[in-house]
Amino acid sequence: MSKMNLSSVQGQAFVLGDHVNTDLHCSGKYLPNQSAEAIAKVAFNGLTLGFASKIAAANGGILIAGDSFGINSSREQAVHIMQMMNIRGIIAKSFGRQFFRNAINNGMPVLECDTSILLDGEMLNVDFSMGKITSSNHSIIEAQPLPQEMIQLIEFGGLIPFLKEHPDWKF
Repeated sequence: MSKMNLSSVQGQAFVLGDHVNTDLHCSGKYLPNQSAEAIAKVAFNGLTLGFASKIAAANGGILIAGDSFGINSSREQAVHIMQMMNIRGIIAKSFGRQFFRNAINNGMPVLECDTSILLDGEMLNVDFSMGKITSSNHSIIEAQPLPQEMIQLIEFGGLIPFLKEHPDWKF
């Protein structure tokens, strides 16, 4: 199995606001009887109409958010939907704790830091393993990187793929 390279994740920044509940915007709970593919085409439309289409036109990107991204979000489906949208990672001022663990356990790179200087549409190069974000505007943000064990889970694509390779849980 090939591992994800977290030292150079590139993509366009797509900025959302504070307190984004991904259960509301990226799950079947509020869109019953819809496939994951259908939900991915309309994800986040309640916040910004056409948001999913913009991400698709850019061939994916990196989500930028404020406080409490994923607040009250307990469904892993939200992470799966964002992966289907080719979201390569999420940078937020803070995360809802359940969403944060779901992201790591499902192989979605995440970083917590001040996101106020990151602009919608700018290109980013993110070293998730070192916590370094470089923007096309030459801004550099240093974030606290995740512990190495969490980095390894993400690199393997999440907890289940990691355990298939390491059934003894040894990092």
